[in-house]
Parts: sequence; structure tokens; C-alpha cells
Amino acid sequence: MTRGRLITLEGPEGAGKTTQLAWLRDRLAAAGIEVVVTREPGGTPAGESIRRVLLDPREAPLQPITEALLFCAARAELVAGVIRPALAAGHVVLCDRFADATIAYQGFGRGLPLDRLRAINAEATGGLKPDLTILLDLPVEVGLTRRRRDGAEWNRFDADSLAFHTRVREGYLALARAEPGRWVVVDAVGGPDTVAGAVWGVVAPRLMASLPAGEREG
Repeated sequence: MTRGRLITLEGPEGAGKTTQLAWLRDRLAAAGIEVVVTREPGGTPAGESIRRVLLDPREAPLQPITEALLFCAARAELVAGVIRPALAAGHVVLCDRFADATIAYQGFGRGLPLDRLRAINAEATGGLKPDLTILLDLPVEVGLTRRRRDGAEWNRFDADSLAFHTRVREGYLALARAEPGRWVVVDAVGGPDTVAGAVWGVVAPRLMASLPAGEREG
């Protein structure tokens, strides 16, 4: 790799992002690619503290703009402390959510003006955008059912209304349609192995061509 790449995974609750990121990390590492995996909110000490405030359902309710600003504060720390250094070192960075999540959740979901959120995102990221964003898409009812079935820790956003989650999903799909050169939508309804195969089919053509021929893996 001559320069780093930022690959982000987005999707509604229960889409399986964490599972797919771990699988993709292992596949890329096996191909000899240096990989850094991180998440939003989180990935830094400050980000993890902010994550607890944002996700803990026992915390007091937050105003939508407070949510957005907290997410962007954590994002600014992550970009400066983790993502940009890894990209400068030529690594592939896999991130569980990024700036698009603020547009989907606090914009489409909460109703904050999209232009306002994009301006805040630009400040937080310094204009950094992913090279590739994979949207793991599935009906919101399916995703929330998975969360309950798998015994995942129920967070503040899980507990929101079905209408909210529907707006978030519709927002993600709108973002993907608006920027098809960066976004790829993967059907996440199937089993983990099926989804992993689809994700690899998206990532491999973009990354593996950068490796010496002897290190490529189909």
C-alpha cells in the first residue's frame, strides 16, 4: 500500500457492523495489509468517555444538537489521534461508523438541518472523508429483533421509536444514492458468512490491486 485507506461501515442497529469489521480485519491482515480498527463514538480515552454519556440509557435525555456536538467532539479526537496517523503510516483504517452516522441519526432521525451538521462534521474531521463506505442495510424490525435475540447491551438509541429508526435507515439509503462512487449497499439480512462474502467482494477489488502480485488473495 502506498497510502492509507479509510473504510467505514454504517447501518441501522443490529446490522452486524462489529462482526463484519472483525472478519474483514482478519482477512486483510492475512493478506499482509496493516489494519487499524476503531469505532465511533470511541477509539480514544476522551471518545470512550463521551460514548458512555451518549449510549447509556440511564443518562438524562439529551437535546439533538447536544448529541451531534458530542459525537463530533469524539470524532475530532479520533481523527487527530488515531485515523490520520494510521493513514499517514499507510495503514487501512476500518471504522465502525463515522461522520455519515451524524447525518443519518441526528439529521434524518432527529430532524436537525443537514447543512448545519455537515459544517460541524467538516470541523471535526478537517475535511477527511472515507475512501469507501459500506452500508449494511436491513429492515429496522429485523435489526432490533437481532439485538434483543443476541442479548446485546441495550443502549439509548436502541430504545428509540421505530419511526426514528426508520428515518435513520431511509437517511442512510438517501446518502448512498447521493454518492454512489463512495457508498456500496450490502444486504445484511443473510447470515454472517453470506454478508462477509459480499463485503469482501466490495473491498477486495479496491485494495488487493495495491498489493504485489505474490501477496494477493482472491
